[in-house]
Amino acid sequence: MARQRKLTPERKEFINGLLEHYQPKDAQDVQDMLKDLLGDTLQGMLEAEMDAKLGYSKYDYKEKDTDDSRNGYSKKTVVSSMGEIDLDIPRDRKGEFDPQIVRKNQTDISNIEDQVLSMYAKGMTTRDISVHLQDVYGVNASAEMISHMTDRILPIAKEWQNRPLERKYAVVFMDAVHFNVREENRTIKKAVYVAIGIRLNGTKEVMGMWIGGNESARYWLGVLNEIKNRGTEDIMIVSVDGLTGFGDAIGAVFPKAEIQRCIVHQVRYTTKFVNYKDLKPFTKDLKAVYQAATEDIALEKLDELEEKWGKKYTASVASWRNNWPQLSTFFKYPPEIRKIIYTTNSIENFNRGLRKVTKSKAIFPSDDALFKSIYLAMMDITKKWTGSGWNWGQTLDQFIIYFGDRITQDDLV
Repeated sequence: MARQRKLTPERKEFINGLLEHYQPKDAQDVQDMLKDLLGDTLQGMLEAEMDAKLGYSKYDYKEKDTDDSRNGYSKKTVVSSMGEIDLDIPRDRKGEFDPQIVRKNQTDISNIEDQVLSMYAKGMTTRDISVHLQDVYGVNASAEMISHMTDRILPIAKEWQNRPLERKYAVVFMDAVHFNVREENRTIKKAVYVAIGIRLNGTKEVMGMWIGGNESARYWLGVLNEIKNRGTEDIMIVSVDGLTGFGDAIGAVFPKAEIQRCIVHQVRYTTKFVNYKDLKPFTKDLKAVYQAATEDIALEKLDELEEKWGKKYTASVASWRNNWPQLSTFFKYPPEIRKIIYTTNSIENFNRGLRKVTKSKAIFPSDDALFKSIYLAMMDITKKWTGSGWNWGQTLDQFIIYFGDRITQDDLV
């Protein structure tokens, strides 16, 4: 049963007085009443602050013990969660009055800016946000004003992008997601390169997001060098998609890192050549390869796959043969590590979250507009990344066994 709200006699009398004075007919009238009360309360607090500053209340000159005095008012409009409120800010002749309830340069007394950033992070356009603020709060904020407000996040976002990183990571996932950006009066599809790392304490972090041209191993090499320059000395395992040359780029910067090519990406690539009527039996035989208990068994199953399907789907089977060194890395590890690295699902889920909140923006006007949008989306998505996963205590024991010479006690502090 819902709890009944109980009012003290004094509070009930106060509420009844308000209702009698304002006579609200609906929820909007109540909102207007509260907005009016907020304005009166702020005005009263400003007057009280001036009284305290001068040492005497208005018209009480007998208590005056200062050569300063009141000097009228200046008009000011502030934004509140209930809409815009007009205030009369008291002035003193010496110009020393510095109100605290509404500071001199303060025009927003609500969390509206936080709400704007939150709405922007969830994918609303500046025009949608402008309409929402007008409809809900009565605030007249143009789309341009909203854009300028969100621009204030750019220095923070760029500082985040350049922050120092951990010295060592257990696993790093790398992938790219694509967006349309206006550049020189043309629409260009640009890749956002994303790296997500699992720290040695089991927690995840987005290491960075880089906006570049089409996805390429050469650009990834620049990303990897930046990661190293920001303090990362070693990565145990890197999980990536099947981009040509990606392995060479990783080896050039982090030569000790083991590379696991995403099995899910490989399966998608392989099956796109398979006729629909053969898809189910082919997929079943293929699953026997990558779900095998050991690499030896997996190779036996791959031989069987080739014998059964090799002539009909030569390219599909050959792709597994040619990329086997990077596809089979996970077989050497126990289930605790295998289930983390055999797929880039962690980063694909993150990229899906980026697409979800940016789907209303078909084309971004600039790289900066794209970056502030994905940064805010990233902050919103990663709020849920609390604590470690994957039964990390047991998983870390496995990492220490396999990479004991590269993980010291200091790394685990």
